[in-house]
Amino acid sequence: MSDFASTVSSIYTQALGVIEAVEPRIAAATRAELADQRGSLKLIASENYASLPVLMTMGTWLSDKYAEGTVGHRFYAGCQNVDTVESVAAEHARELFGAEYAYAQPHSGIDANLVAYWSILAHRVESPALAKLGAKTVNDLTEADWETLRHSFAEQRVMGMSLDVGGHLTHGFRPNISGKMFHQRSYGTNPTTQLIDYDKLLADAREFKPLIIVAGYSAYPRRVNFAKMREIADAVGATLFVDMAHFAGLVAGKVFTGEEDPVPYADVVATTTHKSLRGPRGGLVLATKEYAPSVDRGCPMVLGGPLGHVMAAKAVALAEARQPSFQTYAQAVADNAKTLAEGLLRRGVTLVTGGTDNHLVLLDVGSFGLTGRQAESALLDSGIVTNRNSVPNDPNGAWYTTGVRIGTPALTSRGFGAADFDRVAELITEVLRATTPVATAAGAPGKARYSLADGVADRTMAAAGELLDTHPLYPGLEL
Repeated sequence: MSDFASTVSSIYTQALGVIEAVEPRIAAATRAELADQRGSLKLIASENYASLPVLMTMGTWLSDKYAEGTVGHRFYAGCQNVDTVESVAAEHARELFGAEYAYAQPHSGIDANLVAYWSILAHRVESPALAKLGAKTVNDLTEADWETLRHSFAEQRVMGMSLDVGGHLTHGFRPNISGKMFHQRSYGTNPTTQLIDYDKLLADAREFKPLIIVAGYSAYPRRVNFAKMREIADAVGATLFVDMAHFAGLVAGKVFTGEEDPVPYADVVATTTHKSLRGPRGGLVLATKEYAPSVDRGCPMVLGGPLGHVMAAKAVALAEARQPSFQTYAQAVADNAKTLAEGLLRRGVTLVTGGTDNHLVLLDVGSFGLTGRQAESALLDSGIVTNRNSVPNDPNGAWYTTGVRIGTPALTSRGFGAADFDRVAELITEVLRATTPVATAAGAPGKARYSLADGVADRTMAAAGELLDTHPLYPGLEL
């Protein structure tokens, strides 16, 4: 064991001992989570493994400081160290992504998207209204003027990718706050190719006239041409907002460049800092100088006090992502996804869009006679962690679904390569073929119940264990 591994093991052992003395169930759950992550094939496209330095950075007294406001302009005294932390995180983000401005405070991806939406509203609706009325802030407005402005906020329009073709619930999905804030219209994909139809999107945008066009996805296995998205936004006078939460690591790692890099084309970009970026759970907003003042009002506009310890961990993760090794990692994520997709296709699995050119693969398990929930559960029984997901025009809806989404960021972090992912494709196919729906009491096939052939789960777990043993998670860390 290296000196580093020995030191880290000692730190975590002692820390869990301290926790155990207060609440042993939490210490036990923490140890169990590490064991579960070590012992399963983690293929959830939105998950990864943060480095030990990132994880350790979150467990500090930076958690104890209130720091509402912005760097150098806080509503609390004694924030000089949080100022340093936030400044370093923003500096790394600007340099890593080539952005004019970066805001490191959002607590999550949804928070980052809310900051983006309200920043655009502040810039496009509030600021012109205040200027027209000769007011500096909303507090200077009469009640009548304020009611007019509030009505203007509520009358804005947004267009985002439909949930069933790979969009995210924050892109205007009605049950989400984004679908309640705006008049919403979704754009879809070509029914034949399942790819974004930019010509139709332009035509729909000309008809709908949205204030905001959202680009980005959570389950679309292809790249997006952001130059075309910019042209469409400009043609209708819309602000282009990109949610790159899923593929931020591929942007940071220079896998997505040119017209596939959203930062040069978007007015505002939001992302999580985990997923393919391999940092702590949290959010980040990038913006042009034009939108920076509005984004900088994220707290108190929609956020509470920033999490100093998480911003510190973001800074560490972003510093890691600026190293050449991260570009090697990001390219491996994309290469491994292609290998995984090819392995599944070769074995007869149907994939949405027929493959992938990013980090994720979307399986249509309807050809196996399964719902996504049945497939997800059978795979979990076999030590393969995935998540069910809608496919275009999904007959089973958003809960049971007909799809399973898988991704390569996490296992690539463990060192899995092409041969390993081909073997993973083989294991997934074997489990799906061995799974059958189970009829309900009424005699109809249930959407959740299933049966897995005898011995398949054990054999798959054993095979998965061989792969995992070759690529240990946090090697040398013993608790």
